[in-house]
Amino acid sequence: MPKNKWMMGMLSLLAAATLSACNTESGTSEKPADSGSEEHSNHESGHSDMDHSSSGEVPDGLQEAQKPKFEVGSQAIIKTDHMEGMDGAEATIAGAYETTVYAVTYTPATGGEPVKNHKWVIHEELENPGDQPLKPGDEATLAADHMEGMDGAEATIDSAEETTVYMVDFVPAIGGEKVTNHKWVTEDELAAK
Repeated sequence: MPKNKWMMGMLSLLAAATLSACNTESGTSEKPADSGSEEHSNHESGHSDMDHSSSGEVPDGLQEAQKPKFEVGSQAIIKTDHMEGMDGAEATIAGAYETTVYAVTYTPATGGEPVKNHKWVIHEELENPGDQPLKPGDEATLAADHMEGMDGAEATIDSAEETTVYMVDFVPAIGGEKVTNHKWVTEDELAAK
């Protein structure tokens, strides 16, 4: 009997530790949707579930930028903190595209807390968005998979801007594995090296 009690105790501790770890990794609030601030803390951004690297595939219909400020193959300094280690990292431009970029608030299709002011989703990563850019307050279905539970989620547009977006490769400023084909960084989130 003591052996069974010991096993039940260990299983209970293991379950509590697992649930606790899941809880800290699913902190999905990037920032309040109405804060008006462009910057947000990366530690509470919910990007622990983000696929930092991607295949580099882009959605159908996405147009390459004709004269981007940062040419493909050039280098720039990232000036944003979508995820830990991004701010201050040296990036190599892997792609430059003209589109409308959105910050969105959505509840993951897999369940969980709403993700507020996620940056960025582009027009071509929405299901049947039509030809015209959406406006703040509009609703759309996401067809992007930057984070678990994003694809198929219903979203509200927090902000919209027609601009050049970049796909970038970088090594986090804090060290770690190289991130390849990260989607997306806007032109004003990059600085000349």
